[in-house]
Amino acid sequence: MAAAERTGRIPIGLQLYAVRGEFEKDVPGTLKSVAACGYKGVEPWGYAGTPNVYKDYSAKQLRQMFDDNGLKCCGIHLDLKALEDAQFERTIENNQVLGNRFLIVAAAQKHMSSLDGIKILATILNRSAEKARPHHMLVGYHAHGFDFVKHDGRFAWDHLFSQVEPSVIMQMDVGNTLGGGGDPIGMLRKFPGRTLTIHIKRHEDKTFDSPYYKEVFSLCETTGKTEWYVVEEGGRNGMGFEVPKDALEALKKAGK
Repeated sequence: MAAAERTGRIPIGLQLYAVRGEFEKDVPGTLKSVAACGYKGVEPWGYAGTPNVYKDYSAKQLRQMFDDNGLKCCGIHLDLKALEDAQFERTIENNQVLGNRFLIVAAAQKHMSSLDGIKILATILNRSAEKARPHHMLVGYHAHGFDFVKHDGRFAWDHLFSQVEPSVIMQMDVGNTLGGGGDPIGMLRKFPGRTLTIHIKRHEDKTFDSPYYKEVFSLCETTGKTEWYVVEEGGRNGMGFEVPKDALEALKKAGK
């Protein structure tokens, strides 16, 4: 059962890259502060299939800290290396320990720069999704501005998600997509049921209480089948907690 179905409201997590400067100097303290802000989950970043998940911290150590602070692991951002055969089993095992279902490739700019590259990336994602399925995990891809260059008149993102299996998560990042000239609402409408997690950040006049975001939230909460909203807003160099705290307060004021 999805988190939203259990609670009646989609829970809100924080992408830890937003507080990377704090996390680098004090992992336990950062997680405590994130929980104190009111976040329900966290999404680590930069995992490449290594034995430890973050520097010297094992999956077991991180899971204990997540549990101690009442935080769920609402996804992880991966390097493509983590899905290679040599690292795949370890990636699965570490995410089982973390209690995470969502294996999200953070970026693949080189692949997304050409139609041939997109075809190769789609094959990798489809193959990885098939391998992850018996472990009750899902594979996905995260949006950056460069994913919205056009090939033959269509966004690279559109080409990719027209080629991957429907089970591959389309992790839209609303701010990144808008910054790259993309169309988050158009993609949410074209690929329903595939945005199980979504990154939300304010962009220019598109605040969380704006008509634009109201449409985004409506699509996520109906056809999108979204299970987690993931905030990725932070201070300069990932320092401080004021920005992510303000983002969460703005979301609460918007009824989230």
